[in-house]
Amino acid sequence: MGSRVTDQFGRTAERLAAFWLGLKGYRVLARRLRNRFGEIDLVCRRGRCLVFVEVKGRRTAELALYALEPRQQRRIEAAARWYLKEQPQLAELDCRFDLVTIDRWGLPRHVPDVWRPTGY
Repeated sequence: MGSRVTDQFGRTAERLAAFWLGLKGYRVLARRLRNRFGEIDLVCRRGRCLVFVEVKGRRTAELALYALEPRQQRRIEAAARWYLKEQPQLAELDCRFDLVTIDRWGLPRHVPDVWRPTGY
């Protein structure tokens, strides 16, 4: 796929993930949050839990799981730290890092707490 098509698919996957999480009781606080440290696809809240969500669209959910590499996890963690400094009212919430995969049929799969960095 070309980069334009890939970007379009990524945006569609993020919208679908946000909708899916909304159905599950999550409130989306930010989408495509970018800062000098990295990018977070979705920042959501559910009760006292702040969730940083990576969205991966792949042919299968398994391929999406493998696409989340440690280097990318570190960038997301750094971006999340920056976000918490910019949003001090959210700093007391429990934090979690989730993954939503979108397969070729458009079916979302939510994987809560997909990795757990230290210091959150």
